[in-house]
Amino acid sequence: MNFFTVLMMVVAVEAVPVDFDTEIVPILTKAGCNAASCHGSVAGRGGFKLSLFGGDPAWDYDEIVHRLEGRRINVTAPETSLVIAKPTEQMSHEGGTRFDYDAVEAEVLARWINDGALRLRARALAKIEITPRSSLVTLNDEVQLRVIATFDDGSQQDVTELSLYTSSDAVTLAATDTGKLTALRRGRHHVVVRFLTDVQTVLVTAPLADARVDLSKSPRTNWIDEEIITTLDALHLAPSPQADAATLLRRVSLHLTGRLPQPDAVRAYLANDDSDKFTKLVDRLLDSPEFVEYWTYQLSKLLRIRPQPTNLPATEAFHKWVRQQLQDGVGWDQIASELLLAEGDTHENGPANFYLVAGDARAQAEYTTELLMGVRLSCANCHNHPLDRWTQDDYHGLAAIFARIERGRHVRATTHGEVIHPVTGEAAVARIPGERFIADGVDARREFAEWLIAESNPYFSRAIANRIWKALMGRGFVEPSDDLRATNPATHPELLNRLASDFAEHDYSIRYAIRTIVNSAAYARSRRETSDNAGDLQFYSHALSTGLEAEVLADAIADVSGIAEPYGSQPLGTRAIGLFTPPESEALEVLGRCDRTDSCESSASGSVGLTTKLHLLNGPLLNRRLRDEQGRLSQLVQSGASTPQIIEEFYVAALSRFPSNAERSHWLGQLELGEPEANRLAMEDFVWGLLNSQEFLTNH
Repeated sequence: MNFFTVLMMVVAVEAVPVDFDTEIVPILTKAGCNAASCHGSVAGRGGFKLSLFGGDPAWDYDEIVHRLEGRRINVTAPETSLVIAKPTEQMSHEGGTRFDYDAVEAEVLARWINDGALRLRARALAKIEITPRSSLVTLNDEVQLRVIATFDDGSQQDVTELSLYTSSDAVTLAATDTGKLTALRRGRHHVVVRFLTDVQTVLVTAPLADARVDLSKSPRTNWIDEEIITTLDALHLAPSPQADAATLLRRVSLHLTGRLPQPDAVRAYLANDDSDKFTKLVDRLLDSPEFVEYWTYQLSKLLRIRPQPTNLPATEAFHKWVRQQLQDGVGWDQIASELLLAEGDTHENGPANFYLVAGDARAQAEYTTELLMGVRLSCANCHNHPLDRWTQDDYHGLAAIFARIERGRHVRATTHGEVIHPVTGEAAVARIPGERFIADGVDARREFAEWLIAESNPYFSRAIANRIWKALMGRGFVEPSDDLRATNPATHPELLNRLASDFAEHDYSIRYAIRTIVNSAAYARSRRETSDNAGDLQFYSHALSTGLEAEVLADAIADVSGIAEPYGSQPLGTRAIGLFTPPESEALEVLGRCDRTDSCESSASGSVGLTTKLHLLNGPLLNRRLRDEQGRLSQLVQSGASTPQIIEEFYVAALSRFPSNAERSHWLGQLELGEPEANRLAMEDFVWGLLNSQEFLTNH
């Protein structure tokens, strides 16, 4: 008596029919049949195409049961069905054996076929719950996950064996098909758990050292530090000491104003003995016009406000409006709402230009979700997102909202306009992504805007909080910062959530969020790595160095050299970060300016690019300034300044600190060969060296 004869005897007394959507599709997913590398690819494989990860059960059912003249199933002899014979390799199968002939997967498939291969749609997945969600382990410890699925009929099922487990890095964290995890290397790792359309992550932390670090005396100035230190404690990771006053002055000046502090300001700050001088400095910078100018530049990059030579009045209006919002302290929620609901003459109403950034309704949907939700919706254009909750209905439904916007000099809402859903071939129905369809006759834009900025929205405040944190700390909790999803977990999920909630509770104030972060002890740590934390690039045990943005670097070079960079017809001395439509500029191009035709967001870098380095090393960008008779070096030489004075002046101007005794002695040995005028080339080399140093080219 063979396996399938026994099976049919079991089936004879089996009362509960197999549900295709929630029992057969998970088997196909677990076996990898509907993965992108197999039948779930865009073109399918071997004439057999399944929806990616089972995102469209209706398609899958039709493909299995009705296509290929129904040959994929055989209700009279289930064991001969291709859907069983192929993955068990009873017949030749390019994909190899996916499960055994006598395995439970084959048994369930055979039972379903024997029952008539029906699609009953008896239930739908509501959610999955995974335990444990986070584990603290030692090396080679095993953690067994348990996954419980809850369905919309109230029933529950242990789906641990049916879930798919994908390690973020199999070299650091091993994951078996049964949900058993093993930490192979120290650090924080995660595994993606998938059952049907629900995708979640589980964190596994293996301390970076055996011995626990005493963090009881680590400085704490606000709740951010409690969260950071909790993570450092779990990882047995020691923080670096706090940065000195000069480092903090330069760091916060660049972060808040995009400009190096002036030499006189450096000397005055370092001579100040007030214990609260840093807090007062932060408040002063936040209230300064320079803060408004620099963060207008930051938001302009985020909004992709870019040069439009044929429509300069519109670009200027958009830039001016952003600047005014920052000047007036308008909350990010109000800014977002006004952008989404904007209409009118783009030459006069700045936010209306929001609808000129993207080319059409679909591009507008992608731009909007990246900007205001930190979500990459584009993957759901052709198929349901394989790594997130977004569906094609979400993508094309949001695009349908923006399809009824007439774009041109005058932006206005219309009652016509549509996008075609690629699956149905009909006009997509307006939809709030991940939530609900919007009925005809309702102001869909307003519905979306109100949903977006609601405090219950898990994306809006987290997206901007993550970006602000990255701008100040060198790395976001989530990287890339426009890719928030369950399968790309935050390094500090609790801290990100709290920062987002605190941001919302304080009227979505950008100034408030910045003030909170820069007044933390975590922000004030030095970049000096210790033997314990040298490999840390994501837990903030020490400060991270980030390359200066092109416009900031251009302004810094101009400030230190004393020679302004000309920008078209703009008055000489105009700051690069203040250009709302930067003209053709070789300096900005070689320094790596983002053209804003697409997102300017990327992972933080500790240095400038190779092209920039080559131009700084041997290009006119620096050389012509060092020789210019109106420059700082020439003026110092002509004024009769001594070599020690020149050395100190450039250290203070470029690095915002005094030279150490060793540095002073080194340069005096190199430069004191005669009078400064006679050693002009040596002096130029000295300044050139400072301006090519990592200390100058980065914020640290």
